[in-house]
Amino acid sequence: MSNPVLNDNFAAQERVLDAEPMTISGAINKILILLACVFGGAAYTWYLLLTGFGDKAMMLGVGGAIVAFIVSLIIIFSRGNTAKYLSPVYSVAEGLFLGSISYYFNASWKGIVMEAIAGTFIVTFVMLMLYKARVIRYTEKFQAVLLTAMLSVAAIYLIQFIASFFGRGIPGIFEAGIVGIVFSIVVVGIAAMALIQDFWFIEEGANNMLPKNMEWYAAFGLMLTLVWLYLEVIRLLAKVQSRN
Repeated sequence: MSNPVLNDNFAAQERVLDAEPMTISGAINKILILLACVFGGAAYTWYLLLTGFGDKAMMLGVGGAIVAFIVSLIIIFSRGNTAKYLSPVYSVAEGLFLGSISYYFNASWKGIVMEAIAGTFIVTFVMLMLYKARVIRYTEKFQAVLLTAMLSVAAIYLIQFIASFFGRGIPGIFEAGIVGIVFSIVVVGIAAMALIQDFWFIEEGANNMLPKNMEWYAAFGLMLTLVWLYLEVIRLLAKVQSRN
Protein backbone atom coordinates (compact mmCIF):
# COMPACT_ATOMS: atom_id res chain seq x y z
CA MET A 1 0.00 0.00 0.00
CA SER A 2 1.28 3.49 -0.78
CA ASN A 3 0.43 5.14 2.53
CA PRO A 4 2.53 3.47 5.26
CA VAL A 5 -0.11 4.31 7.86
CA LEU A 6 -3.56 3.87 6.33
CA ASN A 7 -3.06 0.53 4.63
CA ASP A 8 -4.82 -2.83 4.35
CA ASN A 9 -3.61 -3.95 7.78
CA PHE A 10 -5.17 -0.85 9.31
CA ALA A 11 -8.55 -1.39 7.67
CA ALA A 12 -8.67 -5.10 8.48
CA GLN A 13 -8.07 -4.98 12.23
CA GLU A 14 -10.47 -6.64 14.63
CA ARG A 15 -13.69 -4.95 15.64
CA VAL A 16 -14.29 -3.53 19.09
CA LEU A 17 -17.02 -5.39 20.95
CA ASP A 18 -16.68 -4.13 24.52
CA ALA A 19 -15.33 -0.60 24.13
CA GLU A 20 -16.07 2.63 22.31
CA PRO A 21 -15.21 2.23 18.60
CA MET A 22 -13.57 4.61 16.19
CA THR A 23 -15.85 7.07 14.38
CA ILE A 24 -15.38 9.37 11.40
CA SER A 25 -16.34 12.41 13.48
CA GLY A 26 -13.81 11.40 16.11
CA ALA A 27 -11.09 11.13 13.46
CA ILE A 28 -12.03 14.56 12.11
CA ASN A 29 -11.68 16.05 15.59
CA LYS A 30 -8.22 14.54 15.91
CA ILE A 31 -7.25 15.90 12.50
CA LEU A 32 -8.28 19.40 13.60
CA ILE A 33 -6.12 19.05 16.73
CA LEU A 34 -3.11 17.98 14.68
CA LEU A 35 -3.66 20.84 12.23
CA ALA A 36 -3.66 23.26 15.16
CA CYS A 37 -0.35 21.76 16.32
CA VAL A 38 1.17 22.19 12.86
CA PHE A 39 0.03 25.80 12.60
CA GLY A 40 1.29 26.49 16.13
CA GLY A 41 4.76 25.16 15.37
CA ALA A 42 4.88 26.98 12.04
CA ALA A 43 3.77 30.25 13.60
CA TYR A 44 6.55 30.04 16.20
CA THR A 45 9.42 29.62 13.73
CA TRP A 46 7.88 32.28 11.49
CA TYR A 47 7.76 34.65 14.48
CA LEU A 48 11.41 33.94 15.28
CA LEU A 49 12.42 34.76 11.70
CA LEU A 50 10.39 37.96 11.71
CA THR A 51 12.00 39.12 14.96
CA GLY A 52 15.57 38.45 13.86
CA PHE A 53 16.23 35.08 15.50
CA GLY A 54 17.08 33.41 12.20
CA ASP A 55 19.71 31.03 13.60
CA LYS A 56 17.32 29.73 16.26
CA ALA A 57 14.52 29.37 13.73
CA MET A 58 16.71 27.41 11.31
CA MET A 59 17.94 25.17 14.12
CA LEU A 60 14.35 24.46 15.14
CA GLY A 61 13.36 23.93 11.52
CA VAL A 62 16.08 21.35 10.86
CA GLY A 63 15.55 19.77 14.27
CA GLY A 64 11.80 19.67 13.66
CA ALA A 65 12.28 17.83 10.37
CA ILE A 66 14.51 15.24 12.03
CA VAL A 67 12.19 14.78 15.02
CA ALA A 68 9.13 14.52 12.76
CA PHE A 69 10.80 11.81 10.68
CA ILE A 70 11.88 9.77 13.72
CA VAL A 71 8.54 10.13 15.51
CA SER A 72 6.62 9.18 12.36
CA LEU A 73 8.63 5.95 12.10
CA ILE A 74 7.88 5.14 15.75
CA ILE A 75 4.16 5.70 15.21
CA ILE A 76 4.12 3.60 12.04
CA PHE A 77 6.04 0.65 13.47
CA SER A 78 4.01 0.68 16.69
CA ARG A 79 0.88 0.22 14.52
CA GLY A 80 -0.84 3.19 16.10
CA ASN A 81 -0.34 2.24 19.74
CA THR A 82 1.69 5.41 20.30
CA ALA A 83 -0.27 7.68 17.93
CA LYS A 84 -2.39 9.23 20.69
CA TYR A 85 0.73 10.57 22.40
CA LEU A 86 3.19 11.03 19.56
CA SER A 87 1.07 12.35 16.68
CA PRO A 88 0.80 15.81 18.34
CA VAL A 89 4.59 15.73 18.82
CA TYR A 90 5.00 14.89 15.14
CA SER A 91 2.66 17.71 14.15
CA VAL A 92 4.42 20.37 16.22
CA ALA A 93 7.84 19.24 14.92
CA GLU A 94 6.56 19.22 11.34
CA GLY A 95 5.13 22.68 11.92
CA LEU A 96 8.52 24.01 13.03
CA PHE A 97 10.02 22.75 9.77
CA LEU A 98 7.17 24.01 7.58
CA GLY A 99 7.24 27.42 9.24
CA SER A 100 10.92 27.97 8.50
CA ILE A 101 10.82 26.72 4.91
CA SER A 102 7.58 28.58 4.18
CA TYR A 103 9.10 31.83 5.41
CA TYR A 104 11.86 31.62 2.84
CA PHE A 105 9.41 30.80 0.07
CA ASN A 106 7.39 33.84 1.08
CA ALA A 107 10.51 36.03 1.14
CA SER A 108 11.05 35.26 -2.54
CA TRP A 109 7.41 35.23 -3.63
CA LYS A 110 5.15 37.42 -1.50
CA GLY A 111 1.87 35.81 -0.54
CA ILE A 112 2.82 32.37 -1.83
CA VAL A 113 2.32 30.70 1.55
CA MET A 114 -1.30 31.80 1.89
CA GLU A 115 -1.90 30.74 -1.71
CA ALA A 116 -0.37 27.32 -0.99
CA ILE A 117 -2.42 26.85 2.18
CA ALA A 118 -5.61 27.86 0.35
CA GLY A 119 -4.71 25.59 -2.56
CA THR A 120 -4.08 22.64 -0.23
CA PHE A 121 -7.44 23.01 1.49
CA ILE A 122 -9.29 23.58 -1.79
CA VAL A 123 -7.78 20.42 -3.29
CA THR A 124 -8.61 18.48 -0.11
CA PHE A 125 -12.22 19.71 -0.11
CA VAL A 126 -12.68 18.93 -3.81
CA MET A 127 -11.25 15.42 -3.41
CA LEU A 128 -13.47 14.82 -0.39
CA MET A 129 -16.56 15.87 -2.37
CA LEU A 130 -15.54 13.66 -5.29
CA TYR A 131 -15.04 10.76 -2.90
CA LYS A 132 -18.35 11.30 -1.07
CA ALA A 133 -20.21 11.54 -4.39
CA ARG A 134 -18.44 8.34 -5.51
CA VAL A 135 -17.21 10.14 -8.63
CA ILE A 136 -13.80 8.67 -7.79
CA ARG A 137 -13.96 5.18 -6.34
CA TYR A 138 -11.20 3.46 -4.44
CA THR A 139 -10.65 0.13 -6.17
CA GLU A 140 -7.82 -2.38 -6.45
CA LYS A 141 -6.88 -0.87 -9.82
CA PHE A 142 -6.86 2.63 -8.33
CA GLN A 143 -4.66 1.31 -5.51
CA ALA A 144 -2.18 -0.29 -7.92
CA VAL A 145 -1.91 2.80 -10.15
CA LEU A 146 -1.50 5.10 -7.14
CA LEU A 147 1.20 2.90 -5.63
CA THR A 148 3.14 2.83 -8.90
CA ALA A 149 2.87 6.60 -9.28
CA MET A 150 4.01 7.32 -5.72
CA LEU A 151 6.94 4.92 -5.95
CA SER A 152 7.97 6.58 -9.22
CA VAL A 153 7.92 10.03 -7.62
CA ALA A 154 9.88 8.74 -4.63
CA ALA A 155 12.49 7.23 -6.97
CA ILE A 156 12.86 10.53 -8.85
CA TYR A 157 13.34 12.48 -5.61
CA LEU A 158 15.86 9.90 -4.36
CA ILE A 159 17.86 10.06 -7.59
CA GLN A 160 17.86 13.86 -7.46
CA PHE A 161 18.98 13.80 -3.81
CA ILE A 162 21.89 11.44 -4.52
CA ALA A 163 22.89 13.33 -7.70
CA SER A 164 23.00 16.62 -5.79
CA PHE A 165 26.01 15.35 -3.82
CA PHE A 166 27.91 15.17 -7.12
CA GLY A 167 26.76 18.56 -8.33
CA ARG A 168 24.31 17.06 -10.78
CA GLY A 169 20.57 16.65 -11.07
CA ILE A 170 17.73 15.50 -13.28
CA PRO A 171 17.44 18.06 -16.10
CA GLY A 172 14.34 20.24 -16.24
CA ILE A 173 11.91 18.78 -13.75
CA PHE A 174 13.07 20.79 -10.74
CA GLU A 175 13.38 24.03 -12.69
CA ALA A 176 10.80 26.71 -13.54
CA GLY A 177 10.49 25.70 -17.19
CA ILE A 178 7.52 24.02 -18.81
CA VAL A 179 8.88 20.56 -18.02
CA GLY A 180 9.31 21.45 -14.34
CA ILE A 181 5.82 22.94 -14.07
CA VAL A 182 4.21 19.93 -15.75
CA PHE A 183 6.12 17.60 -13.41
CA SER A 184 4.88 19.53 -10.37
CA ILE A 185 1.30 19.47 -11.64
CA VAL A 186 1.52 15.69 -12.03
CA VAL A 187 2.96 15.26 -8.52
CA VAL A 188 0.25 17.51 -7.02
CA GLY A 189 -2.30 15.33 -8.80
CA ILE A 190 -0.77 12.17 -7.34
CA ALA A 191 -0.79 13.68 -3.83
CA ALA A 192 -4.44 14.64 -4.35
CA MET A 193 -5.28 11.07 -5.39
CA ALA A 194 -3.58 9.84 -2.22
CA LEU A 195 -6.27 11.71 -0.27
CA ILE A 196 -8.89 9.38 -1.77
CA GLN A 197 -7.00 6.46 -0.31
CA ASP A 198 -6.86 8.15 3.09
CA PHE A 199 -10.58 8.95 3.10
CA TRP A 200 -11.44 5.37 2.17
CA PHE A 201 -9.36 3.82 4.91
CA ILE A 202 -10.70 6.19 7.56
CA GLU A 203 -14.22 5.26 6.50
CA GLU A 204 -13.33 1.57 6.55
CA GLY A 205 -11.81 1.93 10.00
CA ALA A 206 -15.07 3.35 11.31
CA ASN A 207 -17.15 0.71 9.53
CA ASN A 208 -14.96 -2.04 10.99
CA MET A 209 -15.38 -0.52 14.47
CA LEU A 210 -11.68 -0.26 15.22
CA PRO A 211 -10.54 0.82 18.70
CA LYS A 212 -11.08 4.47 19.63
CA ASN A 213 -7.34 5.20 19.76
CA MET A 214 -7.11 4.43 16.04
CA GLU A 215 -8.71 7.82 15.39
CA TRP A 216 -5.32 9.33 16.24
CA TYR A 217 -3.58 6.92 13.89
CA ALA A 218 -6.02 7.77 11.11
CA ALA A 219 -5.54 11.50 11.69
CA PHE A 220 -1.77 11.08 11.65
CA GLY A 221 -1.94 9.21 8.35
CA LEU A 222 -3.99 11.95 6.73
CA MET A 223 -1.60 14.59 8.09
CA LEU A 224 1.28 12.90 6.26
CA THR A 225 -0.56 13.32 2.97
CA LEU A 226 -1.62 16.91 3.71
CA VAL A 227 1.97 17.94 4.48
CA TRP A 228 3.17 16.31 1.25
CA LEU A 229 0.40 18.01 -0.73
CA TYR A 230 1.21 21.44 0.74
CA LEU A 231 4.91 21.11 -0.11
CA GLU A 232 4.12 20.10 -3.68
CA VAL A 233 1.62 22.94 -4.11
CA ILE A 234 4.06 25.57 -2.86
CA ARG A 235 6.79 24.20 -5.16
CA LEU A 236 4.39 24.41 -8.11
CA LEU A 237 3.41 27.98 -7.27
CA ALA A 238 7.06 28.98 -6.90
CA LYS A 239 7.84 27.62 -10.36
CA VAL A 240 4.89 29.41 -11.93
CA GLN A 241 5.68 32.74 -10.24
CA SER A 242 9.34 32.46 -11.21
CA ARG A 243 8.27 32.74 -14.84
CA ASN A 244 6.38 36.00 -14.29
